[in-house]
Amino acid sequence: MDTAILQKAQLWQENIDEPELVAELNDLLAHSEKSTDNLTDAFYRDLEFGTAGLRGVLGVGTNRMNIYTVGQATQGLATYLNAHIEGRTPSVVLVRDSRNNGEAFIKTAASVLAANNIHAIVAPRIEPVPVLSFATRYLKADAGVVITASHNPAPYNGYKAYGPEGGQIANEAATEIQTAINNTDIFNGVARISFEEGLKKGLITYLEDTVIEAYLDAIQSVSVPGCIAEDGSFQVVYTPLNGSGLECVTAILSRVGVDNVEIVPEQKNPDGNFPTCPYPNPEIREALQKGLELCDKVKPDLLLATDPDADRVGVAVPHKGDYQLLSGNEMGVLLIDWLCQLKAEAGEDVSNKVVVSTIVSSAMPDALAAHYGFELRRVLTGFKYIGEQIDQLAAAGEEDRYLLGFEESYGYLAGTHARDKDAVVTSMLICEMSAWYAKQGIDLYEAMQNLYKTFGYYLNGVVNVTFEGASGSQKMQDIMAHLRAHAPEKIAGYSVESTVDYNSRVAMPQLNQKPQDPDGMLPQANVLEFNLEDGHKVIVRPSGTEPKIKAYLFAKGTSREEAEGIIDKLGLAAQEELLV
Repeated sequence: MDTAILQKAQLWQENIDEPELVAELNDLLAHSEKSTDNLTDAFYRDLEFGTAGLRGVLGVGTNRMNIYTVGQATQGLATYLNAHIEGRTPSVVLVRDSRNNGEAFIKTAASVLAANNIHAIVAPRIEPVPVLSFATRYLKADAGVVITASHNPAPYNGYKAYGPEGGQIANEAATEIQTAINNTDIFNGVARISFEEGLKKGLITYLEDTVIEAYLDAIQSVSVPGCIAEDGSFQVVYTPLNGSGLECVTAILSRVGVDNVEIVPEQKNPDGNFPTCPYPNPEIREALQKGLELCDKVKPDLLLATDPDADRVGVAVPHKGDYQLLSGNEMGVLLIDWLCQLKAEAGEDVSNKVVVSTIVSSAMPDALAAHYGFELRRVLTGFKYIGEQIDQLAAAGEEDRYLLGFEESYGYLAGTHARDKDAVVTSMLICEMSAWYAKQGIDLYEAMQNLYKTFGYYLNGVVNVTFEGASGSQKMQDIMAHLRAHAPEKIAGYSVESTVDYNSRVAMPQLNQKPQDPDGMLPQANVLEFNLEDGHKVIVRPSGTEPKIKAYLFAKGTSREEAEGIIDKLGLAAQEELLV
């Protein structure tokens, strides 16, 4: 047993008093001689506060999500805010989803903020992440915090911090907060008062329902009237995957005329154990299985599934007796094309619009940009970078140019009410788009096939390789270092024509850039891009939120079969040559 690990564990044993954590730690120490892996993994490092905040497995230890690591992180945030804000009381909005221990964590965070004379505005019930983004902006708060682990499995929870503009905190702020965390003793350096005392002092208040109504008003302002039939015939099966989307999604659908909504009963109520879908991710068919079973009974026009924090949405489309799942890239392409058609029909200059996507998302929007003339900007993975582009447009007085932002991982934002992906507004638009196409006699799957026939078969794939624990973290570092030192000359038989190392600052990819728009530079990122012959591509990056390294695969073919064959070859090469 590593002496430093044992000393850390013993220090925790002397200082913690939360019964479940005490019992867990005692058990780890009692069995430390037989198995050191669990104890080591709990204490070998501190959870890092990056731009995505904290995320980790629930449990005892410095590498776990618990009231002590949450308290320490919040003290770091409080120190940062008090260092930058003078002459008034700072304010922070706090929201949680249905994750286990979410209520304990949000109360811990609010109590630490109040003890630092910071006004904590706490959502009284679970709410989607985009509500946090909107509320932070709407209330002119100085920061926001959301307790969520997005689509991770049940053992996880997380802590995401947002800036006053409603996007996840910038790199510089994250670095400063991390420094403050490093200088905070996890047991003796965290200021605390009880949640009840914070309420009595007025330093803790509850988020009012009027803010939720204002959020829904903002979403409804980007609705497309006239799409949904007034006879109530449009029907949706919806699953919040035991998460936070139920209230807002059903409310906004009702506002635009979709009242015929069947909720998947097993996944309706909040439940951090996610009993029917161990991986509550709308990207995968398993998570949608209960919804598909209900679809077989009620025969809806559409199946919608939002992840636990309701910032991402997946879709299944009934088509010729089966259900076709649309990928995140496909939905992004469909929304861009549909919105461009609507703007053009309304007489707007589509070429003045801006679409923002990421470097790992589909290349198909390039073809749409060439067709419609809109400006396309590509940023690093992470929706905060898309939010930053909206901020730049707003600063120039051109916020109305923004059309859509999307990530391949099922995250989209239409409208400028938030600075993070929003499954609520997207669910509304998907329903309206589906009904709009239905009037033309086609479904969304058929609409996507028409786009492939018009612009080419741009297909994508992802290879994920998991590396758990301390050794896994080192292995991922070694893989990236090896690829940098020994860049492949060929991948799956395709010559590597160029390599882009985003660890060096590179120019933001832009198409149809307007004269008034400045050139942008991307921040440094641990990402490698291999551009292959015939327009294919592979991008490799370690996940920022999970113990995985990912290879994103890009292929273009003249037919689906050709493109799928290329994706298969690239995927095999990634597994056998790149991520080893």
